[in-house]
Amino acid sequence: MELIAQGRDADVYALDESRVLRRYRHGGPTGLESRLITHLAACGYPVPRVYETTDTDMVLERLAGPTMLDELARRPWRVGSLGRELGRLHDRLHALPAPEWLPKRFSTGDGDRVLHLDLHPGNVILTRRGPVVIDWCNAGAGDPAADVAMTMVTVGSADVPGFAARLGRGLLLRGVRSGCRTDPAGRMPEVVRAKLDDPNLTPTEAAWLRRHAAVGNEPGKG
Repeated sequence: MELIAQGRDADVYALDESRVLRRYRHGGPTGLESRLITHLAACGYPVPRVYETTDTDMVLERLAGPTMLDELARRPWRVGSLGRELGRLHDRLHALPAPEWLPKRFSTGDGDRVLHLDLHPGNVILTRRGPVVIDWCNAGAGDPAADVAMTMVTVGSADVPGFAARLGRGLLLRGVRSGCRTDPAGRMPEVVRAKLDDPNLTPTEAAWLRRHAAVGNEPGKG
């Protein structure tokens, strides 16, 4: 098998022209993740097709196209429009009531919605049929403001080199806010604290989050 992508928790291998294998290194929520992806597909949300699952593996549709992150690197002038697209993907997702079997995260107590909780440019594939959202292992049921806040702090804290990249990141975040109807401000401190508990954070990312927690500015604004 050809290794085609690596994440913090899983590796992705090409099986053939139409399928990939997503393999968690230490086991993962494959049953819940595949159930959610199938549910979202039935609701019309853009996700890959699921073929098979085991305790550690998921066989998924192989999507043709660059990630939104790759597209930003190749065509940086699209940063505003891609940010707005990311915001619209949030709105489409948050229009869906959370199924009762989805674990509660940042719950409202009533009227929870489906949250991705890792919806950044690296998890959006730009295909001919439109953007498709991947990597649902962190998903939960809760407040849409927390989902948007998680995107803001994940992108904001990312360890990117150079002034131009940091400027582009700010423009992307402003695009997200203009394309999304949900204000993340009320959940931002809670999400920053949750993000700081991530064992995969780099020292640079953790330092950014601690500064942000101390200052209280929303990423892209302060």
